[in-house]
Amino acid sequence: MSEGPGDFSGPRRRVLKAAAASLTLLVSRVGLAAVPSVLAVRVWPAKDYTRVTLEHDQPVKFTHMVVKEPDRMVVDIEGIEFNSVLQSLPSKIIEADPYIKLIRAGRNKPGVVRLVIELKGEIKPQVFTLQPVGSYGHRLVLDLYPVQDVDPLMAMLEKNGEPGLKLDPQLEPREKPSKPTDKPADKADKPDISRLVTIVLDPGHGGEDPGAVGRGGSYEKNVTLSIGRRLKAKIDAEPSMRSMLTRDGDFFIPLHHRVQKARRVQADLFVSIHADAFIKPTARGSSVFVLSENGASSSAARWLANKENAADLIGGVNFGVKDPYLAKTLLDLSLTATINDSLKLGKAVLGELGGINDLHKGQVEQAGFAVLKAPDIPSILVETAFISNPEEEKRLNDDDYQDKMAEAILRGIKRYFAKNPPLAKSKLARLD
Repeated sequence: MSEGPGDFSGPRRRVLKAAAASLTLLVSRVGLAAVPSVLAVRVWPAKDYTRVTLEHDQPVKFTHMVVKEPDRMVVDIEGIEFNSVLQSLPSKIIEADPYIKLIRAGRNKPGVVRLVIELKGEIKPQVFTLQPVGSYGHRLVLDLYPVQDVDPLMAMLEKNGEPGLKLDPQLEPREKPSKPTDKPADKADKPDISRLVTIVLDPGHGGEDPGAVGRGGSYEKNVTLSIGRRLKAKIDAEPSMRSMLTRDGDFFIPLHHRVQKARRVQADLFVSIHADAFIKPTARGSSVFVLSENGASSSAARWLANKENAADLIGGVNFGVKDPYLAKTLLDLSLTATINDSLKLGKAVLGELGGINDLHKGQVEQAGFAVLKAPDIPSILVETAFISNPEEEKRLNDDDYQDKMAEAILRGIKRYFAKNPPLAKSKLARLD
């Protein structure tokens, strides 16, 4: 008996049954939600705080608690499987970590992974999640802060010591003052600085935020830290100057915390160090930027400011924490005098940079950089060169060029103080 179109007996029925089973299996697999997977784990130890980051391909649920005697932190992550990436986490803890003794990771119960972080002392944690941004997926961030915040002024004094205050730096500006002076000719360009001046150096990016990446694989965060350290050594060798780095290691600092550090040490100047990048590899040259109250001086300056201001999204800021200092700092205070001084400082530094590299623009540019928003500290952002330009990327990784860049910035600072001697510090309460 032949099989008609509606006949499902015999071989045809067996084929259709097999097809239906395959279809059911396919729908079943697609219909199931995929289990989140941990893609990477990173640990960023620093004196300011230690950050542990778990990057995953889907959002996760978690709980955490801090336990005493001994001090430890327990984090339970639901709905993930313990994999080789999580298994590598304990090996990422270094002995010099200020806050973490060790981490244990493993399955606590089906579908739950537990992290037990053994601590070196009491901490105040911030635990939060970040949405995918740039090359990163979802992130669970564990920030372990000391109970007593690191005081940047005390840290600076411990590192630098406190030299005498009545000192006369030999400052030699290139341009002579236009106004007549009654001082002897050899003293006219040597300001009498009767106190130490404090300069805060801000190596851009760090930790989770690599900054721009050159075609040769160079990270902006490494270049800026290296130049910053060189510049700090040169400033600290000056008898009437001292300096502080906003970061002296590979860790992330939110933009407003960089400003906060400068204000807490009552800085006289703030110099943020970067290595520029652009979509075209032919872009080249050094630049100096200052804050603008009235929009950017060019479309390129606006583009760069937007890119730099996005550092908090990439580096990872816990926006759930309300910081009253941030609200005070970003108020529309009277910035006119500070911006004018910033322009003078920027012009002096730009003039020196032109001696060691091409200038991208022949004048100081302005834009709304969040890191330059201290209302009472002349602040500049130095783009040392374009890391996106293969030729300049090589120079940025050269010890000799980094040293020349640090020396040029210092000469610019000296030229600024030669014409604008620092006023006596008023006895203001330090902002905590």
